[in-house]
Amino acid sequence: MRRRRAIWKVIWPLALIPSTGAPAQGPSPDERARQTEQQMTDDERFSLLISLMGAVPSIGVPRDKRIPPEVGNMSAGYTPGIPRLGVPALQSSDASMGVTNPGYRPDDKGATAFPASIAVGSSFNPKLAREGGAAIGREARSRGFNIQLAGGINLHRDVRNGRNFEYYSEDPLVSAVLGAEAVNGIQGEGVISTLKHYTLNCNETNRHWLDAIIDPAAHRESDLLAFQIAIERSQPGAIMSGYNKVNGEYLSGNRYLLNEVLKGAWGYKGYGMSDWGAVPEWDYALKGLDQESGIQMDVKQWGAEAFTDRLKKAYAEGKLPKERLSDMVRRILRSAYAVGIDQWGPAPTVDLAKHNEIALEIARQGIVVLKNDGVLPLPTDKPLKIGVIGGYAQLGVPSGTGSGAVLPVGGFAATLNIGGAHGFMGAARNLYLMPSAPLTELKKLLPQAQIEFDGGYMPLESAFLARRSDLVIAFGIRVEGEGFDLPDMSLPWGQDALIDAVAAANPNTIVVLETGNPVSMPWRSKVKAIVQAWYPGQAGGQAIAEVLTGKVNPSGRLPITFPASLAQTPRPKLPGIETPWGTPTTVRYDEGAEVGYRWYAQQGIKPLYAFGYGLSYTRFSYKNLKVKGGETITATFTVTNTGKRAGADVPQVYLTGIGETKRMRLLGFERVELEPGESKEVTVSADPRLLAHFDGNAGQWRITGGSHKVALGKAADALMLTAQTTLQPRLFGR
Repeated sequence: MRRRRAIWKVIWPLALIPSTGAPAQGPSPDERARQTEQQMTDDERFSLLISLMGAVPSIGVPRDKRIPPEVGNMSAGYTPGIPRLGVPALQSSDASMGVTNPGYRPDDKGATAFPASIAVGSSFNPKLAREGGAAIGREARSRGFNIQLAGGINLHRDVRNGRNFEYYSEDPLVSAVLGAEAVNGIQGEGVISTLKHYTLNCNETNRHWLDAIIDPAAHRESDLLAFQIAIERSQPGAIMSGYNKVNGEYLSGNRYLLNEVLKGAWGYKGYGMSDWGAVPEWDYALKGLDQESGIQMDVKQWGAEAFTDRLKKAYAEGKLPKERLSDMVRRILRSAYAVGIDQWGPAPTVDLAKHNEIALEIARQGIVVLKNDGVLPLPTDKPLKIGVIGGYAQLGVPSGTGSGAVLPVGGFAATLNIGGAHGFMGAARNLYLMPSAPLTELKKLLPQAQIEFDGGYMPLESAFLARRSDLVIAFGIRVEGEGFDLPDMSLPWGQDALIDAVAAANPNTIVVLETGNPVSMPWRSKVKAIVQAWYPGQAGGQAIAEVLTGKVNPSGRLPITFPASLAQTPRPKLPGIETPWGTPTTVRYDEGAEVGYRWYAQQGIKPLYAFGYGLSYTRFSYKNLKVKGGETITATFTVTNTGKRAGADVPQVYLTGIGETKRMRLLGFERVELEPGESKEVTVSADPRLLAHFDGNAGQWRITGGSHKVALGKAADALMLTAQTTLQPRLFGR
């Protein structure tokens, strides 16, 4: 049996790590920003504080006259440069899944459409997140975009949130680690990346009028901790605020979260930008906002240019101090200099074939097998009769909709507008199909099989095909996206009834789900296998076929808990879901820091499928768990592939209790690739904040001294080995 050793550690705050590199040459980004800002006129200063949205006819935004006619590479935001001082124009593009083009650039033939961020979350692979980010950065830079509106790390607090597909997980550590690596990949290509949406942008229902209520200390231990760790690991150039309020204050003007936490306690040196249409008042500048984004959307949303004429008027009247104006400008300049967008050389060569391989690998590692009663992998050497049913599998794979939707090279295979009363984003509510057809890819990998397709138009007709087939692969899809939440967990268009009818006709039914969230599964006991493929991107059809046929051994693990029903969740009924767009809505996140698997552990509830769960075509065992205490917890253990084929596992280390108090926290993880019979020793060192409570009175983290229980598991509800150690009581950090 072969053995190898690896160490994986949570990176501690960068401020605690001594510099070991060569001394920096020339002035620092802070000094450069100060020197440049001092030479600027007030008009030049104000010009950097806004960005103009490119023309988007589908939502009624014409080209703004303030955008110079020679600017042809329009996208989400344009801020004029200051040539005399060497300050480049700032041009931003959405988003985390690739460089988007919602009608901005008619001549752009498309970009690499990567899988949804939730699929990256399922990979539990930081290296893959960074590779995807670097590819996105190269494609952005090749188009002249020096800001990428990526890095979505909002926690999955509600399985109906329309934008969960844009975010990585329900866990602060997983979200921070993967989000930071994506940012590092983008900024490593000389393109500024944001982290977004700061913070508690966890529901889309009436998002401009939504007030998210949460205990401030619990906020620090959950959603804010994800941002804090990610900022420390990646130093993003900008933080984008969300649309919603938190505890009564809009995020773009939330003095506590922007000034006291982000810039104060954390010492963040970059700039805070708003989301598009999130600035109703000019005095948000006094509360921590540095740049207004997409001012046309503020005009449409609030009926005023909050950061232009009114801001200048406030400055003239002495309401906006000169020191604050200078600070806003310097923060923007500092990010430009720190990332190096002012030092671009020739545009990088973009290898689209290589980027497609990265997209394919993300899809492969992100697919999660939820159930397998011996039917997978499919034999490739037998003349089976296979029925493929539903999900437009003959055309492609679906994408999430909204600002994160990426036009693939050559265009979508098909587009279906759904619409809906969801504000101006209703017009962009579309079913987009990426041209990677699972049906075509299955035929390539199953040359001996007789494969017949049925579109799932009528359940009875689909059942006819199911009865005459040896096995059935049924696809279930759902449109999810920006500007709307889901009313429940069902599949639309009668697909649950379709799958039920097909499974009744043929028990050898495999269900492939292409959604951005968990779904209800009323047919679960009737099918032999369930595969969660998420929104798998432009190579998704190939990845699905490879997993089904065993060419790829599945290794994806759930980054979000699948509840058995909405009754298990903190809010069985979503506030505001029945009201018209524009209704003031309050969502109380009374679960506080107990998000996702933490909630299920605290409540003693067994979900349908737990966080961290996923099946493989091989088996893994764990042994020799050893833990060490002191100021933090370090766990060492051995993973062995006891099966007959190579595969990857994701062992997870959890805190399960402090003294006699139950407290569930993921402390660390690693994706481990092993050949049959191979073992690997893994060491995980926990970020001490995951072991602590945030003491609001002290404004610091507090570790309770004494016994701490630790477990090693395959999922949050499948803990294999346990141990305990002792920690020293202490107060630390901010």
